[in-house]
Amino acid sequence: MASLARVFARRLHASARRSALAQFNMPAMSPTMTEGGIASWKKKEGDSFSTGEVLLEIETDKATIDVEATEDGVLAKIIAQDGTKNVQVGSPIAIVGEEGDDLSGAADMASKATSSKPPPAEKSESAPPPPKSEPAPSAPKSSPPSSSEKSDLPAGDRIFASPIAKKIALERGVPLGKLTGSGPNGRIIREDVEKYTPSTATKGSTASQPSAAQLPPDYVDTPVSNMRRTIGARLTQSKQELPHYYVTVDINMDKVLKLREVFNKTLTEKDKSAKLSVNDFIVKAVACALADVPEANSAWLGEVIRTYKKADISVAVATPTGLITPIVKDVGSKGLATISAETKALAKKARDGKLAPAEYQGGTFTISNLGMYGVSHFTAIINPPQSCILAVGSTEATLVPAPEEERGFKTAQIMKATLSSDHRTVDGAIAARWMAAFKGYLENPLTFML
Repeated sequence: MASLARVFARRLHASARRSALAQFNMPAMSPTMTEGGIASWKKKEGDSFSTGEVLLEIETDKATIDVEATEDGVLAKIIAQDGTKNVQVGSPIAIVGEEGDDLSGAADMASKATSSKPPPAEKSESAPPPPKSEPAPSAPKSSPPSSSEKSDLPAGDRIFASPIAKKIALERGVPLGKLTGSGPNGRIIREDVEKYTPSTATKGSTASQPSAAQLPPDYVDTPVSNMRRTIGARLTQSKQELPHYYVTVDINMDKVLKLREVFNKTLTEKDKSAKLSVNDFIVKAVACALADVPEANSAWLGEVIRTYKKADISVAVATPTGLITPIVKDVGSKGLATISAETKALAKKARDGKLAPAEYQGGTFTISNLGMYGVSHFTAIINPPQSCILAVGSTEATLVPAPEEERGFKTAQIMKATLSSDHRTVDGAIAARWMAAFKGYLENPLTFML
C-alpha cells in the first residue's frame, strides 16, 4: 500500500512539473507597438536564465531593444527564430519552464501554440495568382478560337494568352507566336510558356546573346522594415490629415559663428572632443522661442489642445534603417555644453539602434537639419501630435544691404529656416511671432546667457 502511494506521489509530482511549462509571448515594448521582429535570441534551447538576464533582442519600428527575464527559468523551446519579422504582440515566441521541469512536452506545446492561429497566407506582389484549373472542354485542346470570338477581332492574327503567361514570356524572352496553347479554345497558359524550348536554329542564331531570363536584373528589391513601414504610415497620415502651412525666414548667423568659435577654443582646452555645433545653438534658440510663444509648443489631441510647459525637442537623426527623432528633454533649463553632449549621445544610440522607447517617444517640437548636406531650403512634414517642425538649411555667404557702408552691401552668413505648422493649433500670426523670436535669439546669441 505504501509502495502504491509512493508511485502515485511520483506521478503527481511529475504532472505538476510538466504543468509548469508556459508560453512566452511577444511583449509590447511601447504603448503603440503592435508587431515587431526577433533580432536574435541570447539563450539557446535548454539554457537556464536568471532574473535580469537578456533573453533576446526585439526589433521595433524604431530600435532594437533587449528583453530581460523577469524571473528565473529555462528556455524550453524557441518558436519564433532569429530574423522572424512582423510578429504580432501577444503571439507565442517561445516555451519556458522552471529549473528541473520535464521539458519533453515543450515541442508539442509549441506546435499547438502555432497551430491555434495559422499565419496569413503570403501574397505575391510581383505577379497575379495563377489561373484556376478548368475542366478540359470536349473539343481538342489545340482547336482555334471559335468564329464568334474571331468576329470581334481586328484584321490580322491575335494571340490568346493568360496574363501570367504573357508576363512570364516577357521576362524569359519566349515568342508567344511560336507556342501552341493547351488551354481552353487554344489559349496559351502558364505551363505552355514554362515548357517552351527554342529550336536548334533559334539556339544557333542567338547563342551569342543571352536571353532576358539570363540577364541579371537591373534593380534591387529591399524588404520593407518595420521602421520604414511605420515612417511611411505616420508621415502619410500626417500629410493627408494635418493642414500644413509654411513660414520661412532668413537668419544672419555671423554672431553665432563667432561665439561658437570663442566657446570651442575654451572647451577644447579642457576636452579636445567637446565642441559645440551650430545645431546646438539652434536647439537652444528653439527652446527660448517656445518659452516666448508657448502656443507653438502644443499638440492637437482631438477634443483639447495641449500646451506644454517644457521644451522637449525631438532632433531628427538619419540612421541606416530610417529616420528617428531622439528627444533632448527640458532644453530650456540646460546650457549649450549639456545640450551638445546629450544630442551627440542620443544620436549615437539612434544609429546603433539602442534607443529606449522613452528616448524617442513624446517630444513637443521637432527640428530637422539638412544644412550639413548642403541643402539650402526645404519643408518638413509635421510629426503628430506635435504642432510644428522646423526645417533648417545650410548657412551660405550672401550679399545683404549695409547702409552703414559706402558701397551699401556686405557679405553675411545667411541661414534659411522654414517652420511647418498645423493650422488647427497654430495660426499664421503665431507662427510669424515664433519665427521672429527664433530669429532674434540666433542673431543675438548672447541673450542665451541672460
